[in-house]
Formats: sequence, C-alpha cells, structure tokens
Amino acid sequence: MDEKAIQLEMASHAGRLLREAFGKGPQYIHVSIRRPFVVFYMRGLLSPTEKILLEQDQVFSIMQTRDLLMKSLIPEMKAYTSLVAGMNLREFYYDWGLHNHSGVFVGIESDEGNLETIRQEGYFGKEELHQEISNISHQVEKVPEDLYSCMINDRTLLVIRNGILIRIEKELIRLGNEETLKLAKRNLEKRHLHNNYHFERILHTKIIDVFADWDFQLDKSVFVFVLNPSQ
Repeated sequence: MDEKAIQLEMASHAGRLLREAFGKGPQYIHVSIRRPFVVFYMRGLLSPTEKILLEQDQVFSIMQTRDLLMKSLIPEMKAYTSLVAGMNLREFYYDWGLHNHSGVFVGIESDEGNLETIRQEGYFGKEELHQEISNISHQVEKVPEDLYSCMINDRTLLVIRNGILIRIEKELIRLGNEETLKLAKRNLEKRHLHNNYHFERILHTKIIDVFADWDFQLDKSVFVFVLNPSQ
C-alpha cells in the first residue's frame, strides 16, 4: 500500500478499536507518519456516560477509565502499526482534550535513524518555540536536559523533552505514585500551554489543540500542537 492508503487503514483500525472499547468511536481520526513518529489525532470522542460525568466535573473518573482501556488497546495498536506500516513502536503516548472531545496518540519506533536529520531541520519560529517550552518547563519542574521538535506536517507539531524529572518526582514514582503525579503534571503543564498566547504569535498560526504525556521510566515527555495553518 502507498502511504496514503496506510494512513487510512491505520485510522480505520484505530477507530474500530476505540468504538469497541468506548462504545462510541471518534467522528474524525487522522494519521500522520513522519518516521520515526506516527501521530493519531481524533475528534468527537465522548461516550454518553462520559458526557454525563463531564457535566458533573468528574474529569478524574473519565481519565482513570480511559487509562484502563488504553492498557489493552496499546499492544493491539502497536502490533497493527508494525503489520501495516512496518513501524516497530518502542514508545506510545496519549492524551485527551475533553473540552474539545479530542485526543491524540503518538508512537515512536525503535529505529531512530531519521532523528538526526529531524533535529537539524528548521521551521518558522523553531528557536523561539524551544525557548518558550524551556521557560514553561523551568516554571513547572526544570529546564529539559534535551529538547527537540518535528513539524510532522503543516497541522501537527511534535515537541520532545528528555531529562525533566526533579528528585521529588522520581521519589514519588519509586513509591508507586505515577498516576497521581501524571495527573498533577498534566493539569499544571497544560494550564501553562493553554494559557500561553506566545505560541500562536511565534508560529504565526492558530492552535486548535495541545496535548501532553510522559514516560516516567524514560524521563521523557511529548507535547503535540495541532495547528490550523489557514488562520
């Protein structure tokens, strides 16, 4: 299959998995591939039960349930991505924008041969964006030991940070408090990302969605900015 057909097949498969797990699939799902990265972006994913919980401000309950569902979906998505796209995903990240009924999955394959080229590539506002991300990281935890980004396409910007955990966070993880720590970091960092108007000025484009996730064992984090280049 050509790349377009692969992306459509992966989007269709992800939609089926989500429909089976959630009882309702997304209204829209798009897959973008820029090796070693694959990004799934979806809109219109909120079940009737979740809608009621959201109206009652039970966000934590929704996130907990989705985390449990994703534990069973991730191995299937990795296996299918390997089968269809030939990408052996070593890492998998996800986040939800409940206010937009949206979500994102990010897979990173074990073959990172393209990473050096991606690190060297430029795009409009890259240096200033990295500085702003570093400033936010410094306010919330610490400046990343390593930071790079990739403009997957004109609508998808991926930012990766390595070495961001401080000692108290590492101790909380060691004591088994990963879930609570992730919830706290997600609330705190996404508040800074959503309330930061510098990003649209830096990138000269409208930002539709922002997502964040972490792999604490790797001391690694991803941000995904979903852009609207026509605005």
